[in-house]
Amino acid sequence: MTETLVRTQVRAAIATITLDSPANRNALSSVLVAQLRKALADAASDDAVRAVVLTHTGGTFCAGGDLKEALGRGLSPEEATAEGTRAMTDLMGAMLEMPKPIVTVADGHVRAGGFGLLGAADIAIAGPKATFALTESRLGLAPSMISLVLLPKMSARASGRFFLTGETFTAHEAQESGVVSRALGSADHLDHELECICEGIRKASPQGLAASKALTTADVLAQFRSSADTRAAESAALFASEDAHEGMTAFMSKQKPSWDASAS
Repeated sequence: MTETLVRTQVRAAIATITLDSPANRNALSSVLVAQLRKALADAASDDAVRAVVLTHTGGTFCAGGDLKEALGRGLSPEEATAEGTRAMTDLMGAMLEMPKPIVTVADGHVRAGGFGLLGAADIAIAGPKATFALTESRLGLAPSMISLVLLPKMSARASGRFFLTGETFTAHEAQESGVVSRALGSADHLDHELECICEGIRKASPQGLAASKALTTADVLAQFRSSADTRAAESAALFASEDAHEGMTAFMSKQKPSWDASAS
């Protein structure tokens, strides 16, 4: 029997979709991605649903792809990488194309593909426990696929810093950089902000919401469609490189790769 990793509750015209796989930090395993895609499709087709809230259990909003799970199914590293890239592309595309607003709520760590979920959402809010880090450069990689939805939202200065350094930044810095719409200082304030957003959405007509979302996502979606294949090829080449192999091996063994010249 397949474990339920994504749960949905519909209340007062809002479908709350919860990533519920804290054991692996809500990583994007094949099962979780399939269940999330179905939950989004169900919400899109349900006339009683006006919008989606995407949230999580545990201390991590989403840690990105689940390479370990894919390898455990017998896939080669290259096959696992390709599968993860396709899954991330399809998921972000589905979120952008969905005619209903998507609000993400992160009150935990956001890493790798987790940024893709935030970037593809219409509104993103973060709580006091949220932390953010784009660590791909430290592994010999780059945030290729998620850049499709992140770069249109982030300021050039912020992406220039956080894409390159891989440093951890706070929810407040995420708000300043455009990664999230709003950072809240307490769980109560986070709940209040979410309810204010949902109440505003409840006042809007389905047609008005769909037309308004189409306006705000048109440029992002056009760039996404034109650049997705290029970014996917770039990601595959990076994952197949010697630098990436060394970087990921060093990360798993908690060692420094040969290029790390830091003092820490």
